[in-house]
Amino acid sequence: MASPLDSRRPTSSSSPSQDPELSPLEQQVLDEYATLVGNLDNLSGILGELAANPSVEILDSLRGLERKTATVFTLLKASVYSIVLQQEIRDEDAGSPSGP
Repeated sequence: MASPLDSRRPTSSSSPSQDPELSPLEQQVLDEYATLVGNLDNLSGILGELAANPSVEILDSLRGLERKTATVFTLLKASVYSIVLQQEIRDEDAGSPSGP
């Protein structure tokens, strides 16, 4: 069952005036809105597809970045451990008597 508003919706953008109550400008605006809705629906579908299926290139790049980040983190931990160990050795040497 069609509502009164359905009769004002444009069925295609090629017909300039479908309702005698609407001015040509009003009909043109409605046609543009209908086109915009269609474009937004297409965009929504494409974005949904991209979100559901990320590209192989992006995934490969992220894996490489993850490996590099893990390597840098490991090197940082080793450097910090080395600095702490050297400081402990210096503290022990400074605290012990120099002769018997």
